[in-house]
Amino acid sequence: MVTTSDYAARAAVTIAVLGGTGKEGSGLAFQWARAGYTVIIGSREAERASAKADTFRAALPPEQAARISGAENLAAAEAASIVVLTVPYDSHEATLNYVRAALTGKIVVDVTVPLAPPKIRTVHVPAGHSASLEAQALLGNTVRIVTAYQNISAVHLQPDQGEGEAVACDVLICADDEDAKNTVIGLTEAIGLRGLDAGPLANSVAVEAMTPVLLHLNKRYKVKASGLVISGLPSSATV
Repeated sequence: MVTTSDYAARAAVTIAVLGGTGKEGSGLAFQWARAGYTVIIGSREAERASAKADTFRAALPPEQAARISGAENLAAAEAASIVVLTVPYDSHEATLNYVRAALTGKIVVDVTVPLAPPKIRTVHVPAGHSASLEAQALLGNTVRIVTAYQNISAVHLQPDQGEGEAVACDVLICADDEDAKNTVIGLTEAIGLRGLDAGPLANSVAVEAMTPVLLHLNKRYKVKASGLVISGLPSSATV
């Protein structure tokens, strides 16, 4: 059960979701706003971000609605304590370079998958081995990169997903900074998903590579939202 003090603590955390008008980013933004966090939807165009925020405010109770807004990507990153990157891989490096001055000392949750269209159902390993490792190399050690949410379909993040309702999909979370990793596990469990410690950032190679496999399964078995469930573990990641 979420207490009043839990909501107060969440409201004090500002999450910027860059690329937040896309399906994955907007879904995460909505779920965090509904869970009580302060959320800024980021986009290259401030008007587009604000329009998406307006749509979500209409679907949220007044208290949560007041905590979601839209802004241009850099302004969103500057205002946040946690920055979530949900842009396509071909925009990954450019977006990080654009906002890098606003990221020092912060947690950056990288949701990017290095897909290589048109072969999006075939694993593509980039020059830096994974998008998250490339982000860490680009930004340096003053930024704490966390890999998460690559394998959760946007279908499970839409407004019609019940508040706090458990989804039959695990979120594998990788980072070299343990505090940052545990923070993202907490963000994950707050929106009804099971967040699992999947090891150091080097393991992001495997996590990102699973997305094309899931896309292949979706097509092969004519489903929309296949995901990963790790068997043999406790129901909560907090052990």
